[in-house]
Amino acid sequence: MTDYTVEFVGTGETITVSDKQTILKACIEEGIAQEYSCRVGMCLACSAEILEGEVTQPAARGLTDEEAEKYALTCMARPQSDLKLERGIYPPSIEDDAAATGAAADDD
Repeated sequence: MTDYTVEFVGTGETITVSDKQTILKACIEEGIAQEYSCRVGMCLACSAEILEGEVTQPAARGLTDEEAEKYALTCMARPQSDLKLERGIYPPSIEDDAAATGAAADDD
């Protein structure tokens, strides 16, 4: 088991996370307010942009393969190196879905 440092850019928060633990679980244990909802890698509420480092997240079904290289779903992601993450940054697929939903609502 290896521990890594996870820094949340812009918040001054840094935690230590085991490579066997999800980032979200470590946040909850440390009292860090990380947004989440489903906890199964589908809703994308816990998204964070990976600014530096690598994660493994094989069950992050809400992300495309390309998005999984740049974004972490903290409910699924386990660190594979020290990380710098920016919370509240969502992958393009969720932004596209929101725009399509908004356009459909405008048509009603």
